[in-house]
Amino acid sequence: MKYTDTGKKDTRSGFGAGLAELGRTNPNVVALCADLIGSLKMEKFIEENPERFFQIGIAEANMMGIAAGLTIGGKIPFTGTFAAFSTGRVYDQIRQSIAYSGKNVKICASHAGLTLGEDGATHQILEDIGLMKMLPGMVVINPCDYNQTKAATIAIADYQGPVYLRFGRPTVANFTPEDQKFEIGKGILLTEGKDVTIVATGHLVWEALLAADELEKQGISAEVINIHTIKPLDEEIILNSVKKTKCIVTCEEHNYYGGLGESISRVLTQRFPIPQEFVTVNDTFGESGTPSELMKKYGLDKDGILKAVEKVLKRK
Repeated sequence: MKYTDTGKKDTRSGFGAGLAELGRTNPNVVALCADLIGSLKMEKFIEENPERFFQIGIAEANMMGIAAGLTIGGKIPFTGTFAAFSTGRVYDQIRQSIAYSGKNVKICASHAGLTLGEDGATHQILEDIGLMKMLPGMVVINPCDYNQTKAATIAIADYQGPVYLRFGRPTVANFTPEDQKFEIGKGILLTEGKDVTIVATGHLVWEALLAADELEKQGISAEVINIHTIKPLDEEIILNSVKKTKCIVTCEEHNYYGGLGESISRVLTQRFPIPQEFVTVNDTFGESGTPSELMKKYGLDKDGILKAVEKVLKRK
């Protein structure tokens, strides 16, 4: 494998590092939090820019309204709380006060998906990508590791309009370049292959690379694509790949309905119909457990991807 894990880190710390960097370089960036400063790793930004931070408390709907208002004065607000509270709890406020009027708010959501772990199903939101991608004008980003989350955090400050940035709690492989340029809406071809396309997002990207490495030992050539931006979707990188491989596996830490796989299905149906298999949560809620236990149980790991590849190759 040409990609190396340089040391496991949590993606939420990448957000914290990116926010701190923005605090030093962009005077219009402000941060708001709903009583979860430590969980969102916002301490350094607050230490260096106390006058640009607003602690809203456990009042997430109010936080979204305040963030929308701050944009009117030219500020670039970054809101911070868990993904479950960044979307489901405040969907009406996001729809009406942010998305409908195209406010320049960056909704930064930690502890997304099953890998929230022991807190269980009430906090393990698996519907957030679907909720946010259905809002007109909302950009949806789900980076794969610490370095990419930091780069994405910095990049979205320059984008004019609402953004949903999704990241997580557990430590995961950190393998993308430290000095990378993050381009919204541009997928990344990680490995070239001719037999099967594996498209992954978030924590599943590293697992996809591990699966591709295993497949190579079996004589199967897998093309792996990192789709960090789910909306707008890089349709061309996907189509260019499947026109070679004639089949695809989509991988995400999200519900079967409403996620990346569903977006890709729409593209394939309209432009190049081929067999597709999904590595995702099959329309269930999560449960308590360690992140690794849950990813294994729900098939969101290397082994789950290998099983999906076996299925899709039989359908070619």
